[in-house]
Amino acid sequence: MAGIPHDHYEPKTGIEKWVHTRLPVVALVYDTIMIPTPKNLNWMWIWGIILTFCLALQIATGIVLVMHYTPHVDMAFASVEHIMRDVNGGHMLRYLHANGASLFFFAVYLHIFRGLYYGSYKAPREITWIIGMLIYLLMMGTGFMGYVLPWGQMSFWGATVITGLFGAIPFIGEPIQTWLLGGPAVDNATLNRFFSLHYLLPFVIAGLVLVHIWAFHNTGNNNPTGVEVRRGSKEDAKKDTVPFWPYFVIKDLFALAVILAVFFAIVGFMPNYLGHPDNYTEANPLATPAHIVPEWYFLPFYAILRAFTADVWIVMFFNWITGGIVDAKFFGVLAMFGAIIAMALTPWLDTSSVRSGRYRPMFKWWFALLAIDFVVLMWAGAMPAEPPYSTISLIGAAYWFAYFFVILPLLGVIEKPTTPPATIEEDFDAHYGKSTAAE
Repeated sequence: MAGIPHDHYEPKTGIEKWVHTRLPVVALVYDTIMIPTPKNLNWMWIWGIILTFCLALQIATGIVLVMHYTPHVDMAFASVEHIMRDVNGGHMLRYLHANGASLFFFAVYLHIFRGLYYGSYKAPREITWIIGMLIYLLMMGTGFMGYVLPWGQMSFWGATVITGLFGAIPFIGEPIQTWLLGGPAVDNATLNRFFSLHYLLPFVIAGLVLVHIWAFHNTGNNNPTGVEVRRGSKEDAKKDTVPFWPYFVIKDLFALAVILAVFFAIVGFMPNYLGHPDNYTEANPLATPAHIVPEWYFLPFYAILRAFTADVWIVMFFNWITGGIVDAKFFGVLAMFGAIIAMALTPWLDTSSVRSGRYRPMFKWWFALLAIDFVVLMWAGAMPAEPPYSTISLIGAAYWFAYFFVILPLLGVIEKPTTPPATIEEDFDAHYGKSTAAE
């Protein structure tokens, strides 16, 4: 890791030296698993291994499912039923894949909110944060396209609604929508496009994950104090860190075992709990479901999309000043993507000189409200688009944007944070007592 002094791999045998001079892969693996890691990391730092497992699970199960799936509107639904009924272990593979997506998003939301609380986006980790946001966007796209593949009622109408959002973009919206669909409406060309991209994007995500890991290995891990590892000498660095192996590998594996116990209980005993009943009926373009709902992990942003109707004053204002170009539908699309962009811009919106929220008394309350707001938006997104749910969604959306664009910049000016510890070693000793594990 650049900047933090630590022991590097040194080949000892003749074979090791021969391989090392030609392809230093052993050195790369060694430096990765022996990376000096802040020794005060708490249990919120377990989500990286959960996410890595989820990505591997989705790719592995997806490859096998593809062997039996037929991407054609006349056969897609039947091929999924074939997987469930006739393929050996097919039902378990499909349930692992479907519920694995939910675990993936559950873990990524906790991973993101941990980063927001402890300031993992602050310098010098801005690029690491942006890469993480790109991974999240690709996850959303992959998850959406995967939801379309079973070709049930909710698959078909969800695709119709979401691709219809692109048609709201002035001037270029309709050509983009037609290009996405492969024609004027959701049909066989759409299914083929989504199938192809759903299969491709996880490998793109895997590549970005490697870049993400490389990025934070270069800058070093953040930690609950937000205090950087001392870089003056190898001895000072060792007082603040322990090698990733075996200390955090064992901790992460224990956490993974606990999470997987719950995950496999859901897969085994309630695999359809997070699914929608309408999606177990084959797609019918002539019968619209009473209430079109996306998967739970899209609901907060779906609520923001629906919150901005034609009678909301800010929509009316933009509609007036743009001469009708920005209508309610387009404004909702801007708000939905803007809510994600707001998170991506956090490194430049947070003006506080203190990194960790642990030492920011006012920030803690506003951040807690943000977490509650996210859950409320998720609930509102699952409700009908009518009062009082539309009003709750609007209030939730307003707070989301206010937090990132108003509250966060102001807190850096008016808040008086407490003093963080001088070193990671000091924080570790205060919580766990003196240790000589790294010496």
